[in-house]
Amino acid sequence: MSIPFISAEEAASVIKNGDTVAFSGFTASGTPKVVTGALAQRARALHEKGEPFKINVFTGASTNDHVDGELSRANAINMRTPYQSHKDARNALNNGDMSYFDLHLSHLSQDLRYGFYGDIDVAIIEVTEMSPNGELILGAGMGMTPTIAQMAKKVIIEYSSYYQNSFRGFHDNYIPLDPPNRREIPIYKPSDRIGSTVLKVDPKKIVGIVPSNLSESIKPFTAPDELTQRIGDNITHFLAEQLRTGKIPKEFLPIQSGVGNVANAVLYGLGENPDIPQFEMYTEVIQDAVMTLMEEGKCRFASTCALTFSDDAMLRFMDNIDFFRDKVLMRPGEISNSPEVVRRLGLIAMNTALEADIFGNVNSTHVLGTKMMNGIGGSADFSRNAYLSIFSCPSIQKGGKISTIVPMVSHLDHSEHSVKILATEQGVADLRGKDPRQRAQTIIENCVHPMYKELMWDYLKLAEKTGGHTPHTLGAAFALHQAFQEKGDMLQADFAKFA
Repeated sequence: MSIPFISAEEAASVIKNGDTVAFSGFTASGTPKVVTGALAQRARALHEKGEPFKINVFTGASTNDHVDGELSRANAINMRTPYQSHKDARNALNNGDMSYFDLHLSHLSQDLRYGFYGDIDVAIIEVTEMSPNGELILGAGMGMTPTIAQMAKKVIIEYSSYYQNSFRGFHDNYIPLDPPNRREIPIYKPSDRIGSTVLKVDPKKIVGIVPSNLSESIKPFTAPDELTQRIGDNITHFLAEQLRTGKIPKEFLPIQSGVGNVANAVLYGLGENPDIPQFEMYTEVIQDAVMTLMEEGKCRFASTCALTFSDDAMLRFMDNIDFFRDKVLMRPGEISNSPEVVRRLGLIAMNTALEADIFGNVNSTHVLGTKMMNGIGGSADFSRNAYLSIFSCPSIQKGGKISTIVPMVSHLDHSEHSVKILATEQGVADLRGKDPRQRAQTIIENCVHPMYKELMWDYLKLAEKTGGHTPHTLGAAFALHQAFQEKGDMLQADFAKFA
C-alpha cells in the first residue's frame, strides 16, 4: 500500500472541532513539530469567522512550543492532560480558558485503553524511519505512542529527517495486557528488553506523511551554580554515607532522576564522588548529564522514556551513536514509570518539590495552592514505590521572600508516607522511622533557611499547644502564604495573634 506525502495543512484539515488528538513523544523529545502549527493557523481562521474549533489533547508528558505553545495561543485546546510545562498553556489553564486535569504519567495509557476518556480520533506520530507496511522507527521520545497508534482511528505521520543517524534498536515497544489478563512486566534489570524495536501500525489508518526537519529545540540547562551544587553535594554525601553503613547495597541501586538544574547537579555530583560506584538508571528522562556520565564510564546503562538532550547534546549523541547503542533503551511511559518495576528494581528516586512542610508533605504542582505550575508528572510513580524517595528544593525563593519549607503545604501531591528524605542547600532530613513531631524537628533543624528557622520553631511550639498526633494550629497553618499574598514577604507572618 502506498502512503501519500501530504502538506501540514492537508494533515490539519483531517482534524475536526471536538476531536480527541493524541501526540507521540515525551517532553519535547519525539513530539510532532509541523502539523500543529498548521492546526493552530486553521483554528485562528475559523475563530475569525466565528466558528468554534477546539480539540482535546492527550500527550505522553510535556511537549514543546510547536504543540502546547501554538495551540494554546490559538485558543485551540478544550481539554488537556496529563502534564504541561509551557507558559502559554499554563496561562490558559489558570485563566480557565483550557480544561486541564493532572494525572500520574504511568496511568494515562492504560486509562485510555480502559475507555475512561472515549475514543482517540487522530494520533500524530513523529518517526525517523518507516516502511510501506506500517513499521515505524520512532524518534527521541516514546511517551504513550504504542497505545495511541493502536487506538487511533486515523494516524498522521511526521517524518523527521533532522537526525543524522538511525534510532533503530533504541526502542522497546511494549503494551501490557489489560486486566484480568495482565501478567508481570518481565523487567528484572534496567537493560532487559521485553518488546520490539519497531512499532507496527495498520497502514490503512495512516492518512499521510508530513515531512519535518525541525530539532527538539531543547535549551541546555544552566551549569550548576553554588546553590544547586550545594543541594547536589548534600544528596551525594548522604547517599555515600548510606552506602558506607550498608543501608544501600554495596552494588548500589538504579537511579531515577527528575528534570531540571537541581537534578543535573545531583547527577554530576554522583559522577564526581569516588565513593559512589558505577550505576545504572531506570528513569523517565535522561538529560545531558547522563550522557556525560556514560562517556566517563560512571553510568553503565539507562532505561528511559525520552532522550531529553539539549540540541547541542543531541548532535553529540548522534555523532557517537554507536557508543550508546548498548547503553540506552527507550520504553513507553507506562513501562518506564511502572510502579511494579520501580518496586522490583529498588530505585533511588530523586525528584523536585515546589514546597514542603515541616511534617514531610510535598507540593509539586500548585503555587500558593491555586495556580498550576506544570503538573505531578511521573514523580509519584517513582516516589511512592522507591527503595529510597528523595525530594529536594532550595530553602528559599525570591531572595528570601518565600520559604519553600512551610508549616502546611498549600497543595498536597506527595504525602509524608511517600517522602523519606528531604534535602535543601542547608542539609538533609532523613524522615524514616520518625513520628510527626520528630520529622518537624529534623526538617527545621536541617532544611529550613536560617532566616526562617525561628519562625518555624515558633509555629511548632504554637501547634504543640493544640496537641494531637500531628500538631497544627489551623488558623496559623497558612500564615506564611497569607503574608506573602498580602505583603509580598513570608517573613512578615505573625503567629502572635494565634497564641
